Amino acid sequence: MEMNPAPTLTDERFTTPLYTRTEAARYLSVPASTFKTWTDGYERHSEGRGTVGAPVLTSIKPLQPGQRGPVVPFIGLAEGLVLAAIRRSGVPLQRIRPALARLKHDLGLPYALASQRLYTDGAEVLYDYARDDGDRESEALLDLVVVRSGQRVFNEVVESYLRLVSFGEDGYARLIQLPAYGVAEVVVDPTRGFGQPIFSHGGARLEDALAMFRAGEPLDVVADEYGVPGPELEDAVRVATLVAA
Repeated sequence: MEMNPAPTLTDERFTTPLYTRTEAARYLSVPASTFKTWTDGYERHSEGRGTVGAPVLTSIKPLQPGQRGPVVPFIGLAEGLVLAAIRRSGVPLQRIRPALARLKHDLGLPYALASQRLYTDGAEVLYDYARDDGDRESEALLDLVVVRSGQRVFNEVVESYLRLVSFGEDGYARLIQLPAYGVAEVVVDPTRGFGQPIFSHGGARLEDALAMFRAGEPLDVVADEYGVPGPELEDAVRVATLVAA
């Protein structure tokens, strides 16, 4: 199998924190508490027993304890997009962790959730892992995989999310389209708009256009100012209103 080149230590997709956990959760339409568990892991105690869950998404630790600000790099947001799809397919988080370890072992693949290899080879590896593991909880991983044209591929839920990711020459995510929008193409590109969500058509930052609308400007004026098609701007306002509700 072809290997992904190892990401360089200076690649800003992996090393530059761009989003707070709350922002990243909002972009991916998942609860903020859920996203925090994904980035920080958890430790729970009950009846004298403790359980620990390791983080599953990439985040950057603050330089000082208690320091606030962005902790999620672009690659962590891309991982979160795919993890959200897997969770929506019904796979429990405690089964995803060992499955990711299997992907790393079998494919030599760090950052598996943000890798194109997950799309091309991952379904086969996860199916074999679930079949060989013998744990009833692992059987949920089998539901991620369907057979199409004689090959094991991801089910429609996961595949629809993977289609939102564009990959770079190194095989890792370089751009993602946010899933909440039905009409607007809102994308995250770490090389544009300081990594903040932008409209694919017009290139305006999402928050800039929404701020102008919230300041009282009519939608058609905002659309004209930022070069965003009216229906896309209406869709963005709709999503922002739902999130705020």
